[in-house]
Amino acid sequence: MNIQMVDLKGQYTKIQQEMDAAVLQVVRSGRYINGPEVGMFAEALQNYTGAKHVIPCGNGTDALQIALMALGLKSGDEVIVPAFTYVASVEAIGLLGLTPVMVDVDPDSFNLTAKNIENGISAKTKAIVAVHLFGQSCDMAPIMALAKRHHLYVVEDNAQSLGACYAIPPTPLYGESKEQKQTGTIGHIGCTSFFPTKNLGGYGDGGAMMTNDDDLAQKLKMIANHGQRQKYHHEVLGCNSRLDTLQAAVLNVKLKYLKDYTVARQKAAKIYTQGLTGLNRLDTPKEVSFSTHVYHQYTIKVQDGKRDALKQYLAEQGIPTMIYYPLPLQEQPCFKYIARSGASLTVAKALSQSVLSLPMHTELTADEQEYIVNKIRTYFEGMSPLATQ
Repeated sequence: MNIQMVDLKGQYTKIQQEMDAAVLQVVRSGRYINGPEVGMFAEALQNYTGAKHVIPCGNGTDALQIALMALGLKSGDEVIVPAFTYVASVEAIGLLGLTPVMVDVDPDSFNLTAKNIENGISAKTKAIVAVHLFGQSCDMAPIMALAKRHHLYVVEDNAQSLGACYAIPPTPLYGESKEQKQTGTIGHIGCTSFFPTKNLGGYGDGGAMMTNDDDLAQKLKMIANHGQRQKYHHEVLGCNSRLDTLQAAVLNVKLKYLKDYTVARQKAAKIYTQGLTGLNRLDTPKEVSFSTHVYHQYTIKVQDGKRDALKQYLAEQGIPTMIYYPLPLQEQPCFKYIARSGASLTVAKALSQSVLSLPMHTELTADEQEYIVNKIRTYFEGMSPLATQ
């Protein structure tokens, strides 16, 4: 079988006619920067997420950096961030002269918790970057309540979980009625990426910021456009970060299919979980009660130091896998002198040595998944009589 970790070509084939027409329309128009498709996409994403404002930008890392710039943080201010995440979440903090404070994550959901955040708070703490990792939300109600008590901003890194819904419990902060909000719309600013492999991916780089705050929306727009509201009148130092028109056209088409893509991913995840349940030394992903899971990744945990051997075995069987992330951020050389740890980071360390992501995309077939599951079961069941429960 020609199993792909991500099958973007197969996904394109199904919408080829519609996609080609959208791209060709931009090419023929000659409006490659700030063409009408950009505004159309921003409005469509607002409607999809429920965010009051969507500000497209060049990529997800830009989105994080611009978000932190809009909050007016000063050099030396501390920003709490999970130690188990992609480097961009912390990189944006360091680039602005801020101090990343790395805290540990929940061992089952891989996400920040209010308890771990509180362990990292100091008098210098000004913000939290809450990363919704692999496809499901952090438990945002206690995080927002904690932020309110300590007068902290919350920036959501929603690059991997666009479309996930958080069930807000009845609390004094949100009122008595239980409702759902999409990730990226709960904190002060939400950031996302349209990197091609994301659940909503373009055919190049792209990103966006979301907020329900009118003043923050104006600041985000201004900073992303060279610090100007009016052309050639620069109020603050900004940057040049735009979603180009071709990418907006691509995303306009794909956004219409995002719910279908999510259902396909959830169906694939269910097949994996049903097939892999019952194996000792292997933990399937935990679905938390307060969030839907859109399965940007299907990430298992392999115990007893068997992860790398399993990865090698699967590669020999023609099955690609990925390790997100093999080196926890507290051990990355670039953060050695600019970051501090809020407390013990033992979970992040353990996860870096045990996680393994299986192929996950909208074009996975039942036959491919049956092959993958059977090979994994064969590997573990052949290890010892105790391999299955």
